[in-house]
Amino acid sequence: MTLRFVTRVAAAAALTAVFAVPASAQTYPNKPIKMIVSIAAGSLTDVIMRAAANELSPRLGQPVVIENRGGAAGIPAAQACANSPGDGYTLCNVFHNQLSFNPVMFNKLPYDADKDLVPIARLYFLIESIAVHPSLGVESVAQLKTLAQSKKGGLNWGTLGAGSAPELFLKWINKEWGTEIVGIPYRGGGPMAQAVAANEVQVAGVGLGNFLGLHQGGKVKVIAVSAPKRSALVPNVMTFQEAGLGGYPQRGWWGLSAPKGTSKEIVAKLNAEFVRLFSDPKFTAFLDKQAVVPAPTTPEAFAAFVKQDRVHAANLLKLANVPAKDYTPPPPPKPQ
Repeated sequence: MTLRFVTRVAAAAALTAVFAVPASAQTYPNKPIKMIVSIAAGSLTDVIMRAAANELSPRLGQPVVIENRGGAAGIPAAQACANSPGDGYTLCNVFHNQLSFNPVMFNKLPYDADKDLVPIARLYFLIESIAVHPSLGVESVAQLKTLAQSKKGGLNWGTLGAGSAPELFLKWINKEWGTEIVGIPYRGGGPMAQAVAANEVQVAGVGLGNFLGLHQGGKVKVIAVSAPKRSALVPNVMTFQEAGLGGYPQRGWWGLSAPKGTSKEIVAKLNAEFVRLFSDPKFTAFLDKQAVVPAPTTPEAFAAFVKQDRVHAANLLKLANVPAKDYTPPPPPKPQ
């Protein structure tokens, strides 16, 4: 068999593979793509995904339009994704609550995390943090603990709603400290950080990137971060381990999924584009400044990670002493 013959056979096989790809995948995308971001506008992830959309739109040849659906531990956003057509024109920016925590925390969810959402890629890990309003006079987690123990029910803590990771962390704090800090829900880290700055709540625990500008401006004080070592962005702030919070190993993350029915070819194309962007040195430098750690994966690695992370979530629920319960949809908003 000659080399020329082998080359012709290989070329023919490649050509056959091209024609085997569905026509829709060959021409994809030919209209704007909607990305549902499961957090309020102005929050850390919203900022990151809008930057990603700006970079990806010219590469894909179509606009990537952000639609924010924050609140309720990401359940309404995941439901909207699950109910969307699997044609590649709806993308779902997903996080730990939607795929890891909610399935072990709630019965009767309005979406199936395994069947309704197709994994595309994990994108990054968050560096979590705790921040307080300066008027508390608190310089450390130890001082916050002492203050909270002396003021039963006198402190408010910003969360992302019932069942959210920040709410679970607060439940664990109250259990460990014997305190009664009250959780106040917000639709995203951005609104939560602004609430701390305005002293609507005195404490909040969410991604560090939400607090950086306010911390540098003296409007909030970051007192702990969940990184393995101190962050260069706030070098004088203790890690959770140093602050005595190592018993609750938080690791928030964000990724990308698509509604069920999205073809493997479209998933592969989207994965390649997002992984390339979240591995690009210029973009990762931007991510570093947002206090997140890029960690893009293949679709298969993302699916395996979620399976493992769900076990991790179940263990954290036990630590926080939170049993599973039936999901109750929030009441519709009151007419204006």
